[in-house]
Amino acid sequence: MDTPAPHSSYQTPHPVIEPGHSYDSITEKISAIVLTRRHPIGWFATMAIGFLLVNGLGLSVGYLLFKGIGIWGNNIPVGWAFDIINFVWWIGIGHAGTLISAILLLFKQDWRTSINRFAEAMTLFAVACAAMFPLIHTGRPWLAAYWLLPYPNTMGIWPQFRSPLIWDVFAVTTYFTVSALFWYTGLIPDLATLRDRAKRRWTQMLFGGLALGWRGSARHWQRYETVYLILAGMSTPLVLSVHTVVSFDFSTGILPGWHATIFPPYFVAGAIYAGFAMVLCLAIPLRRMYGLEDFITMRHLENMAKVTLVTGFIVVYGYAMEAFFAFYSANVYESFMLKNRAFGPYGWTYWLLIFCNGIVPQTLWLKRLRTNTTWLFIMALIVSVGMWLERFVIIVTSLHRDFLPSSWDMYYPTRWDISTFLGTIGLFITLMFLFVRVLPMISIFEMRTLLPEAKIKGAEGH
Repeated sequence: MDTPAPHSSYQTPHPVIEPGHSYDSITEKISAIVLTRRHPIGWFATMAIGFLLVNGLGLSVGYLLFKGIGIWGNNIPVGWAFDIINFVWWIGIGHAGTLISAILLLFKQDWRTSINRFAEAMTLFAVACAAMFPLIHTGRPWLAAYWLLPYPNTMGIWPQFRSPLIWDVFAVTTYFTVSALFWYTGLIPDLATLRDRAKRRWTQMLFGGLALGWRGSARHWQRYETVYLILAGMSTPLVLSVHTVVSFDFSTGILPGWHATIFPPYFVAGAIYAGFAMVLCLAIPLRRMYGLEDFITMRHLENMAKVTLVTGFIVVYGYAMEAFFAFYSANVYESFMLKNRAFGPYGWTYWLLIFCNGIVPQTLWLKRLRTNTTWLFIMALIVSVGMWLERFVIIVTSLHRDFLPSSWDMYYPTRWDISTFLGTIGLFITLMFLFVRVLPMISIFEMRTLLPEAKIKGAEGH
């Protein structure tokens, strides 16, 4: 008999579900989170913080609609600032949900099972937060927002179809619609399970209506799997298209620091990078709060850490190419842009960005840090900050000093900029934790399909 290798943990990965579970235990554990009236103290504390920030969002948006966007720090030449920074940041966060759900499903990666449901919900809530900013940026949405929609009007004037801002409307609305359908379709079997396990009549009626008459027959499963795969196939190109179109907002401009062909793949990689960081920020507290360590195992966290490391390298490569293009072009404006980013008034944001997105994730090469939940959570928060700073550097430092020195000016966010941004974070937290409360955050029926593997892993462990 062969002697096992001294570091066998490197050869035998963690299971996607810990052994010792049955169909009943999985169903009971996940459905109890929704059907029980008791919730952890952490859930109430997080909801209280989120709800407080949502109140700040309501106040900020209400005051903006009353006074106009002059309450923000936007100026000339920095006409885009926190509004577009936050729009791109939130859109990027929504990418991981579609990637985990659709692409990993098509590649038959079982480790997606425990995290795909709340990652899909994260996508919807992040896109909802992102969509707010182009609307309120107009200052008077009831007068100006319809210019974003390509429909004929009585004035005989059409939107500018050559503008990437119009393309954003098509891309984001398509992305949201397909993601919502994909998320709801995956919920249907679990909604039927909650219908059958609910004790109160009104709960049975609510889940029964949402389950659309699901009985679990062979015909239902055949149609379900067909529709689910079709939606997964439709969602996959959206992962590439949405943030590619968002990058066109910048790359089709002539401003130094924006006019770069590397932006589409660079933005897509950055979106997946930020999205997986946010999934880690959610998965680690939720697994601890609800005792889901058997379902969201170290294998899930370690695989997400590896994806974060790979996409982080692509993002850093994008930073290097930006610098190389500016140097190799021998263009005085591009060279000045590079120097201004690194050593100008906002230079500290550039170097903090390099630290957050380039240096900190390199710790994931070490397995003991890659499997340390505390460090993974801290690292994910740092990456989220770094990706926000990336958008700040791209937008503000390119705008505040352009071709004409006489028009240069500094941008300083006001308390209304900050409160609006923090308010969208509160809205995201509130929606996520309400979702955890009223719907199963882990797919019950997909987890049950993993039981044969769990039994094999358990036999190997003995």
